[in-house]
Formats: sequence, structure tokens, C-alpha cells
Amino acid sequence: MKIGYVRVSTKEQNTARQEEIMKTLGVDKVYIDKMSGKDMERPALHEMMNYVREGDSVIVESISRFARNTKDLLELTEQLNNKQVQFVSHKENIDTDTPAGKFMLTIFGAVAELEREYIRQRQREGIEIAKEQGKYRGRLPKELKDFDEIYSQWKSGNITAASASRRLSISRSTFYRKASEYEDSNKPIDF
Repeated sequence: MKIGYVRVSTKEQNTARQEEIMKTLGVDKVYIDKMSGKDMERPALHEMMNYVREGDSVIVESISRFARNTKDLLELTEQLNNKQVQFVSHKENIDTDTPAGKFMLTIFGAVAELEREYIRQRQREGIEIAKEQGKYRGRLPKELKDFDEIYSQWKSGNITAASASRRLSISRSTFYRKASEYEDSNKPIDF
């Protein structure tokens, strides 16, 4: 059976291009994740890895859609190999049923990881230059409308931190941090 794996980095991105490639390659079943490839805890990836059986082929549009670093790539393809499942990357024309395909998989994985490191390095350098020029101040803090009121309700025990964070559309850890900052800023000053 031909099994396809499709991934985009965010929920807003479209999977149509990759899904169309899967159709043209005659894929029988497609698993789709809409989350960063840095995270190995991808639900569809885990489901697919548990589903595949001996003789199946896992097909991806490109290596970067499957894994974001060489270590993860080699680990995933080793798991497939142990199940006697073929791995095929359409873009890089890699097929792990051949010795050359296995070798190229390792090389492409290392090159992809190197390119991501270069991108991160250029990004850090760009941010440093922008900071020196006074053009970069980081992400603006989220305005928390009604924080005082919600904080008061939480502090008095009328709502839970989970409820407060939902109402403010922030994570619970962010709520606790903001509550601590709020308390620190409203402490009376001792002379």
C-alpha cells in the first residue's frame, strides 16, 4: 500500500499542493499534520508510523516535510526500515529500497539541516543589526483587555487560572507570569 505523509508548518497554510502530488503518485492513504516539523510529537505522523506494515511505501513530497533534522530523519527511516517499509521522497528522488537511495537520504538530510542552521544564523545577524539601528524591539506584548477584572476574580477564588487564561486567550503559564508581574507592579513601596 502507498501511504502519503503531508505536512505544513501552521494551520493557516494550505496542503493542496502536496495532496495533489500524492494523487498523481497514486497514494492510497494520506496522513496530514499542520504543525512545525521541529516537533516530533505530530499526531498524524505517529498514527502513520503505527499504521504502516511490511511491504508498504511511505511517500513524502520532500524530506523537509517529513523531518527537520538529520537525526530525526534517520530515526524515522530506521523505524520504517525495521518494519520493512520503503521510504520515498518525491522531490529529492530518493528511494530507500536501493543502497544509493539510503546514501542520498543521509546526504540530503545533512544538507537540509545545514541550510536551516544558515537561515537561523542569518536571522540572528539581521536581528542584531536591526537592534543596533534601533529598528527591532522584539514582539510587542499582547494587550490583555479586562486583565484587572479577571485577575481580581481569580485572586478572590471566583474563577480558576485555567478559566482566566481562556478568557484572556493566553496560556496558563503566561497568565501566571502576568499575574506575578501585576502583583509586583502594585506592591506598596517601603521607605
